[in-house]
Amino acid sequence: MLYPFMTLNDNTEIVHSEILNIDGKESVKVCIERPIFEGFQSIECYLPQYEWKNNQRFTDKDIEQFQELLESAVDIIIQSAKIGGNNEENIRSDF
Repeated sequence: MLYPFMTLNDNTEIVHSEILNIDGKESVKVCIERPIFEGFQSIECYLPQYEWKNNQRFTDKDIEQFQELLESAVDIIIQSAKIGGNNEENIRSDF
């Protein structure tokens, strides 16, 4: 299952998976997709390794910018993945 994380001003959508076990290590799959005239640009990144896969039409500069964004939000994304997404149903409040 993928959980919404962020929508950028250019309608780029960033979503993430729950915690995955890949080769005995915890990982989170982040999918980034942007609508364009001819369809979509898309790419996957696995955290915390920052392993980029399946690039469809994103430039190296785009990937550098996404890398910076993910580096600044990695703790939030991983925590959200551990609780099953960042939505009100999964946010516990003791108030």
